[in-house]
Amino acid sequence: MQGTYEAFKQSIYHLTKIDLNSYKERQMKRRIDALITKRGMNSYPEYVNRLKTDPVAYEEFLNYITINVSEFYRNPEQWSHLENEVFPYLWERFGRELKVWSAACSTGDEPYSIAMLLSRYMPLSRIKIIATDIDKGVLQKAQLGLYNEKSLKALPLEFIKQYFTKINDYTYQISDSIKSCVNFKQHDLLKDPYPSNCDLIVCRNVLIYFTDDAKDRIYRKFHASLKKDGILFVGSTEQIIQAQQIGFQNFRSFFYKKT
Repeated sequence: MQGTYEAFKQSIYHLTKIDLNSYKERQMKRRIDALITKRGMNSYPEYVNRLKTDPVAYEEFLNYITINVSEFYRNPEQWSHLENEVFPYLWERFGRELKVWSAACSTGDEPYSIAMLLSRYMPLSRIKIIATDIDKGVLQKAQLGLYNEKSLKALPLEFIKQYFTKINDYTYQISDSIKSCVNFKQHDLLKDPYPSNCDLIVCRNVLIYFTDDAKDRIYRKFHASLKKDGILFVGSTEQIIQAQQIGFQNFRSFFYKKT
């Protein structure tokens, strides 16, 4: 690839305000090089010029570098812990109407899963979830609410029957009643202001793509966003190194309490 990746990262920051230095370089560079080659180019400067003049290429680039892997009820045992241990703790501490933030929510599988789980215990009209992602494309998909059957494989059957309509052999439409529980917004974890006074923040299987320094900054911002005794729910491949130094303590595996 002609040109230096360092210069490319600087150009991308000036163009998009996305700091590629915060992502693991080997993995991200491989993805970007593959995209540039796929588009018939072999030069970073040539590709940057394309991004400056072609809105379609610009949107494609933003969508491509955002790693979106999501499904309903991913790691079901963790959702069981959320329902049977974390929610009762939060309700006792803060009351039933919780402020929940699903950060880096991708196509909406996660915040919709939270809404459906909460619907077992309260009316949908009382469930309000903030859901954010940097990628406008996945937010549009989330708001549309169409999902293939594979993404529903771990979801309890009662929720599929109650909150989905089968469109064809492979596609399901989520109900408007669940959609109304979630407020989707574009948000960059690295530079945008965070919601405040959250009772629960869910950010799973996303920070594994960031550098250790970026992860530390994000975890500290999550800590500031939570109420005292609030909970941060992370992914099964993630853990907070030196959590106590940030102000977290283990609530149970993959759940951290703000102290």
